[in-house]
Amino acid sequence: MPHVATSPADLMTAIGSAAHLDGGRLVIDDEKAFRDVASRDLAWTAVFAADDATKAAAQWLVWEASQELDALSASIHELYMARGRGEVHGFTVPAINLRAQTFDMARTVFETAQSADVGAVIFEIARSEQTYTFQRPIDFATSVLAGAIAANWHGPVFIQGDHYQFNAKKYAADPEAMTEEIRKACRLAIDAGYHNIDIDSSTLVDLSRPTIDEQQHENYMRAAELTALIRQIESDGVTVSVGGEIGEVGHQNSTVEDLRAYLDGYDAELERRAPGAIGISKVSVQTGTSHGGVPLPDGSMAQVKLDFEVLRELGEIARSYGLAGAVQHGASTLPDELFHRFPAVETAEIHLATGFQNLLYEHPAFPKELHERIRDWCFENAADERKPDQTDEQFVYTTRKKAIGPFKRELWDLEAKDEILAAQRRKFAFLFTELGVNGSREMVEAYIRPVEAHRPIPDPLKEAAAAR
Repeated sequence: MPHVATSPADLMTAIGSAAHLDGGRLVIDDEKAFRDVASRDLAWTAVFAADDATKAAAQWLVWEASQELDALSASIHELYMARGRGEVHGFTVPAINLRAQTFDMARTVFETAQSADVGAVIFEIARSEQTYTFQRPIDFATSVLAGAIAANWHGPVFIQGDHYQFNAKKYAADPEAMTEEIRKACRLAIDAGYHNIDIDSSTLVDLSRPTIDEQQHENYMRAAELTALIRQIESDGVTVSVGGEIGEVGHQNSTVEDLRAYLDGYDAELERRAPGAIGISKVSVQTGTSHGGVPLPDGSMAQVKLDFEVLRELGEIARSYGLAGAVQHGASTLPDELFHRFPAVETAEIHLATGFQNLLYEHPAFPKELHERIRDWCFENAADERKPDQTDEQFVYTTRKKAIGPFKRELWDLEAKDEILAAQRRKFAFLFTELGVNGSREMVEAYIRPVEAHRPIPDPLKEAAAAR
């Protein structure tokens, strides 16, 4: 089992045969040992250490190791701009939400990607997922980068803040306070090393307003405001890839008129707030899906009526504005036979989350006893979320994601983990093939130039190194 350090000094002892500190810089002495053993000890310590100083030390060491070992956090913006210019096409970038077992899942994604020469893949987590999976931006970034190191990954690492979403009720009560929540989330994400952020103000669309521009006004106004903020605070000489959204997933399908109103209003508002600032690189639309899928009373999934013509048409409009195209949410639980259709209609990006959670929970090797305890936890802790007409199976399906945080250590330490990860690996390989990103590494390298960025060493770690 990986070692969870109890202090910065203990952490330095644990990785001592693989690396040392020279002043404020990390020096890798044994790359293989660092990738094979130290990366895991650092990942587990960053997540499970009992004190903040030890966690911060592990986080810093992972970040610095990513700089030394060519696994740099990067923005996908320039690749998306190239797509908007028509220089690349015919693929859909998978954006994978890692809720559970983040280090091992990231490592598995990177290993699978390497085997098929995939470069275009995003690792993301939504604000809501951060809360119930106990993963702040710095926690998520650290686990993903540690996974890249363990997988011997060389190249850009695309880490994305997904659904930085406005709560419509909170916004109606206090627009400034709600907006400040999203501003703070953007600052935390960029401080953690994220270079990709999706702003979801589509919840503010008001279909009761008389014109489409008025319906989209709060949406594009807040998206432009937050883009301007991101341009002010983005660091390391990197242009953060910013995404917008026009249709809340699970609600009314988006239209050409919606998209044009949003993009025209957004461009004008951004120019007013920050003249000459770079805008969004993509836009999410609603096509008939819902997050997590729709469970039927017996626990099976309802068939989704996804409108690929909406995706095709809106993608074309988005590219006419210079964007990469349309983004599809809520897709991981779709039937396998649909995925090849996304690149066929030039979908720019697809977000995949619940399907991987389901593959974990429903794998035959997942411990039955743990499954029962998670089920009991849902009834004891999420009863207020139960809808009157839900069966037990529907209720557990929709709430078991909330157990990921409370059961985090047990999920990371599963004895059957390797068997379950093998199934995840097969799913990743299938998706990479169907989405047309196999062989995309050369394309990514042609447009993406990651920027090396070192961070100041935390004082407790500096002191621990000096005492050795």
